[in-house]
Amino acid sequence: MPVGTKGTVKGLTPGDLRSIGAGVVLGNTYHLYLRPGADLVREAGGLHDFTGWDGPMLTDSGGYQVFSLAKTRSISEEGVEFVSVYDGSIHSFTPELTTRVQEDLGADVAMVLDECPPAGVDREYQAQSLRRTARWAERCKVAHGKEDQALFGIVQGGLFADLRRESLERTVAIGFDGYAVGGLSVGESREEMLATLAVVAPELPADKPRYFMGIGDPVGVLQVISLGVDMFDCVLPTRLARHGAALTADGRINLRNARFRRDLGPLDPECGCEACTGYSRAYLAHLVREDELLGHRLITLHNVYFMTHLCREAREAIVEARFEEWSRTWIERFHGS
Repeated sequence: MPVGTKGTVKGLTPGDLRSIGAGVVLGNTYHLYLRPGADLVREAGGLHDFTGWDGPMLTDSGGYQVFSLAKTRSISEEGVEFVSVYDGSIHSFTPELTTRVQEDLGADVAMVLDECPPAGVDREYQAQSLRRTARWAERCKVAHGKEDQALFGIVQGGLFADLRRESLERTVAIGFDGYAVGGLSVGESREEMLATLAVVAPELPADKPRYFMGIGDPVGVLQVISLGVDMFDCVLPTRLARHGAALTADGRINLRNARFRRDLGPLDPECGCEACTGYSRAYLAHLVREDELLGHRLITLHNVYFMTHLCREAREAIVEARFEEWSRTWIERFHGS
């Protein structure tokens, strides 16, 4: 799911996303609540009309900002108090508020308010945090009244298998339209992340979507798919593009490297996106070095296309019962070994 934090996937139009084949686009409740404001978005007819994207949309509750803005927020049983990153004003996010705001935004999928603790937090804190998150989830479920909007619960518990199981049981008992695994990919090792996911994912309801929050590198995506995850998001494809880095079947390349200055070949010979079929590596490298907006846009388009196409290939491989062999071969090529 491409990330459009502030109502836009950086550098891409809704038409671009449709042509790429994006299935769901993310928005962020924290940022959209502060600017332009949920009331304006509601007045405009919701995020779909406001942004021009007519496909499904998912909004985070602001839970990630509990993690990323830890230095300027405080947590209580009532909710989270934030200092605005824009003007320093104080805002209190409660489960009831974030649920109402996501209803006003008109997202197709809303998330419960949760706390995402950083890696390395001790067991006692993780236990307290997951139980508070479960109580917040109950309040979100009670406050939620938009019948045509799905509400997803979030499983926390850090790297502790028993706490993950406790959080899973508490969350599933409340009953949601889908379930997310949060609190991973926040600083722990990849091995720890996968081991923890392997505990959680198989126990989630098989008839509901399973969403891993915050992973976007190609190998990581294939790894979490192999453990039963259906949905995932990350800003990585667009962030890489802004730094001149492109994803290809043979690994990540940095177009700022001198070796691409005179490379007249396509960015990725096997890719069908506009950047690969219409421009050379040399031209894209020139745009990147000159900090031209077109360079950022074209590489962003390519990276999002690349990830969307990868997921399409993964779906086909699953349907044809060849996912394990296909993904192993794909990863070996991507890593060059």
